[in-house]
Amino acid sequence: MIDRLQTELGQNAHNHWNAEGELEVLTFDLHGETFALEAIMVQEILDLLPETTVPGAMPFVGSVINFRGKVIPLADIRLAFGMEAGEATIDSRIIVIEIELQGERTLVGLRTDKVNEVTTLSRAMSEPPPSIGMRWRADYINCLVKRNGQFIILPNLQAIFSFRKEA
Repeated sequence: MIDRLQTELGQNAHNHWNAEGELEVLTFDLHGETFALEAIMVQEILDLLPETTVPGAMPFVGSVINFRGKVIPLADIRLAFGMEAGEATIDSRIIVIEIELQGERTLVGLRTDKVNEVTTLSRAMSEPPPSIGMRWRADYINCLVKRNGQFIILPNLQAIFSFRKEA
């Protein structure tokens, strides 16, 4: 299962904005930055669970958890973005998402520092990541959305997961 995460996602890298140019998302924090995932992907938000390390796996998806009797990979996208792994706090959570991997719907846990809210973002306030001046790979970001004076990062999970197989 971990190996499948290190292969290309079958999911479209573009977000599914509605006809009004809005996208419902779940926002969360990683290392002081605010990220968002399409709410439709989210299956559940969990307190931290015991993890089992998988020998030889990439650090990015280096462990698994038991989710409702199923073993699922636990990814830490902080590592994909070159951030330091964070220490667990009282606010740390796991977001369980469903994504398509090689044509198969798969559950994956994403470790976060804090889950914030479900909210709606406006496409009119979005822009592509700048090609220079970014501390992260621009292809790891679908877009940035300005909201209340800050940027919310919509990660490109397809690029993140597919690149990890080569690392």
